[in-house]
Amino acid sequence: MDATREIYWNVGHGVQLPMYLFTVLTFAIFAYGFYRRVRVYRLGQPLPRLDQLPRRFARLIGRAFGQLRLMLVKLPGWTHSFLFWGMLLLFIGTLLIMLQVDFLQPLFAVTFLKGTFYKIYSLTLDIAGFVVFVMLFGFAVRRFWRKPKGLETIRDDHLIFWLLIAILFTGFLLEGARMAVTEVKPNPGLAILSPVGLLVAKPLAGLDESVIRGIHIVTWWVHFFLVMGFIAVIPFTKLRHLFTTPVNYLFADLRPKGALATINLEAEVDHFGAAKVADLAWKDIFDADACTACKRCQDRCPAWATGKPLSPMKVVQQIGEVAFGDPQASLIETVTPEALWACTTCYACQDICPADIEHVNKILEMRRNLVLMEGSFPGDEVMAAVNNLEVNSNPFGMAFASRGEWVNGLNVQIMGEGGEVDVLYFVGCFASFDQRNQAIARSFVKICNAAGIKVGILGKEEKCCGEPLRKLGNEYLYQQVAIENIEKFRAYGVTKIVTTCPHCFNTLGYDYRDLGFDVEVEHYTVFLDRLFRQGALQLKPQTFDLTYHDSCYIGRYRGIYDQPRDALRAAGGIIHEMEKTKSESFCCGGGGGLVLAEEKTGKRINVERVGMAQLTGAPMLVSNCPFCLTMFEDGIKTGGSEGQLQARDLAEIIAERMTDH
Repeated sequence: MDATREIYWNVGHGVQLPMYLFTVLTFAIFAYGFYRRVRVYRLGQPLPRLDQLPRRFARLIGRAFGQLRLMLVKLPGWTHSFLFWGMLLLFIGTLLIMLQVDFLQPLFAVTFLKGTFYKIYSLTLDIAGFVVFVMLFGFAVRRFWRKPKGLETIRDDHLIFWLLIAILFTGFLLEGARMAVTEVKPNPGLAILSPVGLLVAKPLAGLDESVIRGIHIVTWWVHFFLVMGFIAVIPFTKLRHLFTTPVNYLFADLRPKGALATINLEAEVDHFGAAKVADLAWKDIFDADACTACKRCQDRCPAWATGKPLSPMKVVQQIGEVAFGDPQASLIETVTPEALWACTTCYACQDICPADIEHVNKILEMRRNLVLMEGSFPGDEVMAAVNNLEVNSNPFGMAFASRGEWVNGLNVQIMGEGGEVDVLYFVGCFASFDQRNQAIARSFVKICNAAGIKVGILGKEEKCCGEPLRKLGNEYLYQQVAIENIEKFRAYGVTKIVTTCPHCFNTLGYDYRDLGFDVEVEHYTVFLDRLFRQGALQLKPQTFDLTYHDSCYIGRYRGIYDQPRDALRAAGGIIHEMEKTKSESFCCGGGGGLVLAEEKTGKRINVERVGMAQLTGAPMLVSNCPFCLTMFEDGIKTGGSEGQLQARDLAEIIAERMTDH
């Protein structure tokens, strides 16, 4: 007997006309639901997201069908992936039936659901249904019974769970009823290829055939309307993410991480930043529909972890609530300034998001409105620092003339005094004026001197790169200092810049490109790594224990993880990694301009990170960022770790171990 089955067994082909009429109605409801939502997306500002289409489609296929992002998040991610693949196989199975019965058989008399192919088909769909059933109960445990802290369960979660359970249950009951009549006794060899269906079929096989057929036909219609109901409610529930999340992969930001829109300050506009949802881009509204409320962004957020009123997940959801509820409402009042000012722009939320949602720029657009339109800052100390930046081009209020005094006794070329250099060292405000960070600048210059690199600095002509200003929302002052810096670079014909500050590195190397600046910029960890590889630097290794902190702006933002670790090992370092390291690194708390602010709510982020370092047992915490070093030294003091942990910069350690030191 050939392996196959009668597609419309027991119900007859007469069901096709009403079935397709209801299907058309269902998809009309489905289309109307999404049409209503698209109208709301269009409230947002235009944003081109269909460039580089081949790359975008490759991203869509890899992330949607390969579940590449979700498989990085351990058990919940794997559970979702298997659920998705199981449902995808069931959907494909349904399409194959439609292809055979409604197209190939009537038009070309072709039947492909038979023989070996049908056996594979039957076993695959049976296992897929079972996997989906098991995964659903895994989700139920996480959503309903053993909820992780911060995971919210809403009505949609219950509706989706029980609807899918009902669809699977009726599907297996349908299969079992059919098999009880057509396979259990007539074709047992085929029946074993549907093991779950066989479990249902065996108890039914003892009933009278007319009873089984009655159960089957009732179940067939119940199953059909459950499936139609499932499709119809997709746009009106969280199920919409079945479509919006994959589409979000297509609309992803392909610019370098952390890229911000550079405002045209000369344009005739009545406001800057985002006060209402209409001030955001359409993609910012669409993100709210793509969000699956998995809370992975919230779990990674250092502000949330230390008791601040910021949840990246809630910010995205609140934007959606305002957009679809009251588009004229104040977005900033809904999210609250306290939440907006708590963000360190560490990018942890965006980096882990399995739906490619863009959290950080939404927050920064609202900050822009707070600062540029309302003159609001997170505290008086920040306003004072910004005023200092405006007057003296540094947040400390120090005089221009003293910016290069730290070079006394070093072989450094001041650009204004003439002479050729190999690299321009952009020192930054902290290394220029803060005594502790001046040690890093001096160490870097000594390293360059030992490697035969001629180093130049702008000295009193250097201004703040503008990064804290921009992340605090003051785009106007940022562009002012940025343009002045760019003019100096061009005036001196600078061809390469190296910085010891990750924030300067990102700003000069990436943000300044929007202002027409395209000179090569490197962070010193990458610069030193090349010197090591070229044999230009020789070290005398001295064994020491340490733990290493991945600064957000060269780690998550730029993927620079190995070079600093290689340098530390070359210096004799034995690295004891913290629990949160590399892409999962925990912010020092100084990003987003907050290095200038007092931390007033919850636990201190820097103390939390210092505590993680202490748990490694290493006596030294090494970083490569002036903000991190400043935050850690403060965290060691305020957290009661003095005498137990020492904060150092990588440049200091390398300079101490050079062969000619």
